[in-house]
Amino acid sequence: MAPTTFDPSKDIPSLTGKIILITGGTAGVGAGTITGLARCTPAHLLFTGRNADSAETTISKVRAVAPGIRISFLPCDLSDLASVQTTANKLLSDLPHLDALMCNAGIMAKPPSLSRDGYEIQFATNHLGHALLVKKLLPLLQKSPDPRIVMVSSTAWRGAPSGGIQFPKLKSPQDMPMGRWLRYGQSKLANMLYARELAKRFPGVLSFSITPGVVNTALVSESSPFTKAIVYLTSRVQTVEEGTHNLLWAITAPKETIKPGAFYEPVGLLSTLATKASKDEALAETLWNWTEAELEKWM
Repeated sequence: MAPTTFDPSKDIPSLTGKIILITGGTAGVGAGTITGLARCTPAHLLFTGRNADSAETTISKVRAVAPGIRISFLPCDLSDLASVQTTANKLLSDLPHLDALMCNAGIMAKPPSLSRDGYEIQFATNHLGHALLVKKLLPLLQKSPDPRIVMVSSTAWRGAPSGGIQFPKLKSPQDMPMGRWLRYGQSKLANMLYARELAKRFPGVLSFSITPGVVNTALVSESSPFTKAIVYLTSRVQTVEEGTHNLLWAITAPKETIKPGAFYEPVGLLSTLATKASKDEALAETLWNWTEAELEKWM
């Protein structure tokens, strides 16, 4: 992979007037990205999460570097569609427009379980909750002169199960050998394919997907010893600060330098990775139609 020349301290332009929302901003690369953006004076930074105490820590760090910034925390559990609906409705009533939505929150390699709404927990959190947030907030994004949606995916989509996404099993725990990684790969493939479909269906909104790389956040540090061993043996694990770079690039890079619907590796590198599932346009369309049907009652 070619070395990057992106330097967050020099290459992020002024964000004056911009309203930016990031999911999963209470820790890790989400919190770090918010702090990096705050230095460039956006009009309003908003972030979601489940831990109000951690949110206060993020806000304190942001105000230490940008004392006058407007920053708001919205409690939201992305695995619970009622919680997502409530958060989205509040944003629709409170914001005049939205310039950027970064779908960053996620869980990784969890044991088999179901969400409150009866979906496989990683697919519910990583894909379905974000898809509902996107659908609800599209009217706000379309009021911006330069809107963008960034789906934070992972190269782990290469490890999705047979067929890419096992639609008949998404309302089950999908318990199977190496299942936690297969389920994670499935959800990250959905992030990437959904961004591609958004770009196709809403060309007025710049939509694409990225990976931060493998980062030493709680997703790794709080994993089982076996999971951590796999991560460290197969990847170069970055610091949290390094992990923010691709997110900061994605929010701030000039739109003419970004290919709609594409997948970018750190930092700002158009990925050439591909699998049969990642190239399957029929699979992407099936995912879109399945998601539309599942979310209809929440709109």
